[in-house]
Amino acid sequence: MKIALIDPSVYTWLYDVRLAEGLASIGHDVTIYGSELPKPFTGTDRRFLKRHFYPGFAHPAIQKLPKPAFLVLKGISHIESMIRLLWVLHCWRPDIIHFQWTPLAVVDKRFIPLFRRIAPIVLTVHDSIPFNNNARTRLQYLGAVEIMKRFDQLIVHTAAARARLESYGVADEKVNIVPHGLLLEPKESAPYTGGDGRVNLLMFGGITPRKGVDVLLRAIALMPRDARHVCRLRVVGEPGMPMEPLFDLVNSLGISEQVTFDLRFVPDEEISTVLESADIQVFPYRVIDASGIFTLALGVGRTIVASKLGVFDELLRDGIHGALVQPDDPQALATALSPFIIDAASRVRAAESVRALAKSIPSWSDIARRTQEVYSRAKLDGA
Repeated sequence: MKIALIDPSVYTWLYDVRLAEGLASIGHDVTIYGSELPKPFTGTDRRFLKRHFYPGFAHPAIQKLPKPAFLVLKGISHIESMIRLLWVLHCWRPDIIHFQWTPLAVVDKRFIPLFRRIAPIVLTVHDSIPFNNNARTRLQYLGAVEIMKRFDQLIVHTAAARARLESYGVADEKVNIVPHGLLLEPKESAPYTGGDGRVNLLMFGGITPRKGVDVLLRAIALMPRDARHVCRLRVVGEPGMPMEPLFDLVNSLGISEQVTFDLRFVPDEEISTVLESADIQVFPYRVIDASGIFTLALGVGRTIVASKLGVFDELLRDGIHGALVQPDDPQALATALSPFIIDAASRVRAAESVRALAKSIPSWSDIARRTQEVYSRAKLDGA
């Protein structure tokens, strides 16, 4: 089967390439239609990638344009890229067209009937709340729910996401749960032994308001003195929001000795090292379905404290793998973190449980087979 995976901005590149590898491992011919990869990704496997969208947009002169001008030009380029993609796929004749994202739904929905003339179409809804309420422009929200109804079949990663799509009026027979695999294979490293006395908290990944960094900062300030004294928080990731309010919050809370910011995009080869530096991984998200960062964290086997949302709620067991707390509640987060900070033995037990959980996650070949079943349903729908 020839499969076209469409991710215009390669927003979920590691997911795309792992899925492509899984599909190829069971005999399919896969091409990812995306854009130029950001420099930190240049060392990853690019054999599936066809750089189709936004030609020239990696040039420094384009990147330095004011945001409004940049977004207007990118929108125009997106339309041109979609028109060219119709011709490219018309010539290649894939058996399935599988969109990972529809970044400009108000435009993209007009192309969907044209793509369906070529092959059945599938969409993976990575965010059942469009863009997790963090789109780059309000225009991206227009039609973001409506377009879901135009695909032959949809893929989500959690039962909560499926329920949300059905609440939008999407037919339940179109919504399929396919789990999110581990983006990095678990390393055969020595088991976690409890650390060296100082307890390192890590919040890893792109920094946006929905991730709740501010919630975690307030939680640190609310911890009992003995827990706050020994913990250190490292926030590592590329900013997707103004950082000055967070810096000011650290100072106003008096926790500057406990908090370090490492504001950059971490290349693949360094991810494991960063994750393994932590004693506790923290995910105080305000909204989430599935999380690639979470699957990265699973692979290193550390205590996880997360919001009781989405994939965290469906995979983690409170008190076994760490703790689950209500989102946007600094006091609840402080209360959940403190026992794991104070008691090394509890961290060791939770870390062992996380390592076991990671081994239970389906392989990408298994995920590919489940995805193949969705393709078969899409072909029946399109027949």
